[in-house]
Parts: sequence; C-alpha cells; structure tokens
Amino acid sequence: MNKSERLNDELLFLNNKSSFNLKDLIDRYFISKRTAIRDIQALESLGMPIYSKSGRNGHYEILKNRLLSPILFTLDEVFAIYFSMLTLKAYETTPFHLDIDKLKQKFGRCLSSDQKFRLDRMESVFTFGVIQHNNYCNFLKDILQFALEGKVCKILYKKDASTKEYYVQFFKISSSFGQWYTSGYDFKRENIRIFRCDKIQGVKESSEYSSKPIVFIENLVEKVYNTSTSTEFEIEITLKGVDLFYKENYPSMKIYFENEKYIIRGTYNENEEDFISQYIIGFGNNILSLKPDKLKELVLKKLKDRMVYVQSI
Repeated sequence: MNKSERLNDELLFLNNKSSFNLKDLIDRYFISKRTAIRDIQALESLGMPIYSKSGRNGHYEILKNRLLSPILFTLDEVFAIYFSMLTLKAYETTPFHLDIDKLKQKFGRCLSSDQKFRLDRMESVFTFGVIQHNNYCNFLKDILQFALEGKVCKILYKKDASTKEYYVQFFKISSSFGQWYTSGYDFKRENIRIFRCDKIQGVKESSEYSSKPIVFIENLVEKVYNTSTSTEFEIEITLKGVDLFYKENYPSMKIYFENEKYIIRGTYNENEEDFISQYIIGFGNNILSLKPDKLKELVLKKLKDRMVYVQSI
C-alpha cells in the first residue's frame, strides 16, 4: 500500500472515531511511529479536524462535525460518481436534492482542464433511456429518513377528491414507470400498503403506535405474495422476453434459467387476475409456454375482449 492509498484508508478508518492513539495506526498499517506522526499531519492538512491531548494518557481526538472528512477519489471514481448523477436527470424529485451543476463545479475545482473537458464530454456522449418523472414529491426526503430510522409517522394522502389519514411505518422506496412509490405497514389495516409519493400531502412523526421490527414486516410482505388463495404461474419465454421481463417485473415474480430455458415463476391473487393477464399479453410472441390452464384462459379472454372492442370502433 503506497502513501496515498494508506492516507485514504486512514480517512475511512478514523472517520467515525472520536479519538485514537498512535498505536492504532502503527498496528493497523505496520508503520513506524515517525511515519504515523507524518500521516496525522497529512490528514490534518487534508482537513480532518484532529487535535492532540497531552498528558499521561495522551492521545488524539477528532472534532465532531456534520461534514464528512475528505476522501481521496481516483479519477475513475470521480467519473463514476458523476455518471451516476447523470442518470438522475430525468427525476423531478430525488431524496437528496442534489444539484448536478454544483456537483460538477466541485469536481471542476480539483480537476485539470483536460479532465474537466472529459467530464463535459460525458454529458454529450451518454444518452439514458429512462422514463421522465414529472410529478414532484414534496416529502421524498422525509419518507427516506423515516424508513431508515424505522419510525412510525402520520401521513395525509390524497385519494381521488379527498385526503385521508394513515399511520404507517415506511420500509421501502421504489421508482417505476415515471413515479416514486413507497411501501409501508398500515397500522389500522395491519397490512402492507403501497403509496404514490407525489400524493402524500403531509408527513410527521407519530407516537400513536409502536414501530414494528423489520423482520416482522419482511415476513408479512412474504405472506402478502403467498396467501392461501394465491395461484402459482409459470411462463417460459424467449431471450427477447428476458429483456422485457427486466424492463417490467414485480416482487411476486422471479426469473430462472433452467435446462437452457428462461422461466418466470410467481404468484397472483384473485383480485389480480386482470393485472396478471394484462402483464402476460405484453410479452406477445415471446411466450413459449404458459401454466396453469386457467391463466391461459384469462389471457385468451382478455385478447378476445380487445378484438371485440377494436371491431366496434
């Protein structure tokens, strides 16, 4: 490990500590006392707020602040971070409220003119095929924070022409087809519920209920997709069908590669028959086989209804 790699690792190693001794660095990096002192001086020059405490039990302490200690990124890592930011351009809202232009300015301060030119070129070279997110979500950051902390909150949710109250514990946020969605445990219904984030009109912490362990929620999610009335299905698809699956799929289904065949397996409930038949039709001629027969009948009925409608217009 060379010096720059060691310093970068030391930044990560010390970042969450409030104090440390020279011996901590000596033992971890197999360096001399003199080298450890020079490393501490280098870390201070990089902006890490270190100060020494003299006396019999002398040691070093690190000032607590909200800023992360500087981390040394390689050029490839800078490009990777910026590349990731470009993929978020289509989102009207993100939970971080990052300004890509400000991030670019920060990168620009530590890059050469040639490297900045390459950063600019990245925007013109890459085109991302994403669905535009047009709806603004006022509380996406709050939802993320509540989900991370596992807290119960009271939300106001716009449903049709009215606004309803829910007491929920968020545990998942997802992006699908131009919308942000969040899954939460609904304490009044004692079940899992999915909310569209842009329809949430207000969020605040609540002491009305006690939060549930994440294991309890995960087990409940599994039961939602596998109830006693669930029907198992299996679809064999072509290689092109695999692409279609990855563009649109749901938690109740998974894809497998067995005996040189691509197979989608999953379950659907009684109230999801219209949805699952509609979903399967989207694969078109990329379906090679479909089980069970009653699902095949649902798909045929859906297609016949479409034909009747088209003939009537």
